[in-house]
Amino acid sequence: RDCHYAEGNFYARRRLEVLKRFLPILGILFHYEQGKDPEDPGKPTLKIIPNLEAEPTVVFGSKPCGARGFLIFDRVYQGQKYPDPYYAAAREATVFVTMACDTVENTCFCHWVGSGPADTAGSDVLLTPVEGGYTVEAVSEKGAALLESPQLADGAGKVEEAEAVKTRTREALGDAPDIKDAPAALLAAFDDMDFWRAQSDKCISCGACTYLCPTCYCFTITDEPTGMNGRRLRSWDACMHYQFTLEASGHNPRPTKAHRLKNRVGHKFSYYPTLHEGLIACCGCGRCVKSCPVSVDIREIVQNAVARAKA
Repeated sequence: RDCHYAEGNFYARRRLEVLKRFLPILGILFHYEQGKDPEDPGKPTLKIIPNLEAEPTVVFGSKPCGARGFLIFDRVYQGQKYPDPYYAAAREATVFVTMACDTVENTCFCHWVGSGPADTAGSDVLLTPVEGGYTVEAVSEKGAALLESPQLADGAGKVEEAEAVKTRTREALGDAPDIKDAPAALLAAFDDMDFWRAQSDKCISCGACTYLCPTCYCFTITDEPTGMNGRRLRSWDACMHYQFTLEASGHNPRPTKAHRLKNRVGHKFSYYPTLHEGLIACCGCGRCVKSCPVSVDIREIVQNAVARAKA
């Protein structure tokens, strides 16, 4: 249990450090200064000073599932209609060097969502552990530029061994269940609150699943004025908390944990795929399963919804 807990903390810290590059826990979007037009004192002025600096960064050693999570972010924050300049600047300045898995855990289910232990989607460079070191594979142009170093030895002789590692790890996951009907099944269960209460009975609404998830991107916006000046902040939020949808009137459209769990699972496996060409908003890393203090399992919920629809 101590090893499990320590490893969980490691991945939690890694996820926090990686995400803070793109969505800081408390990030300054811009400062603003209010004043008056010197030529027309009756006319107010507003100066916006954006905070768009992004320091070049290499994220080294994350798992492929973690990097894949940013594919979910990209469609939201880099959409054609409302692109987010803060996210785009950080994305461009960051290179992801991921490490293919050589072992799997019983909480891993990346193969359920179209991924795998050596998935290159979202990565710029992929490392694969082999005898005596790692093979290094450039995935993107940014990754290829990073690998121009003369310090790297020729790894052609290790390619076959690296492929064997990838194959063995993928086979260790076994066969994935068919969840192609999950979007429709979850939507069909939308108004069945008896079903969702049964799924959420164990949940204690701690929010650990959302803060550890590589594909969660909820935030809130607040202004901090100081006289005529101030700043606008974006900070992390979580849909599993009661206050997330609490309205100023006191009404809350998601008043119970059953409503909130329904939204979380439904978003990842139904609403998002419907909007984004079938792409599931879950990378199958299993962090939410592994770190939940009461063993709520998102895989079980999805399968229960599919079974309910079939019944």
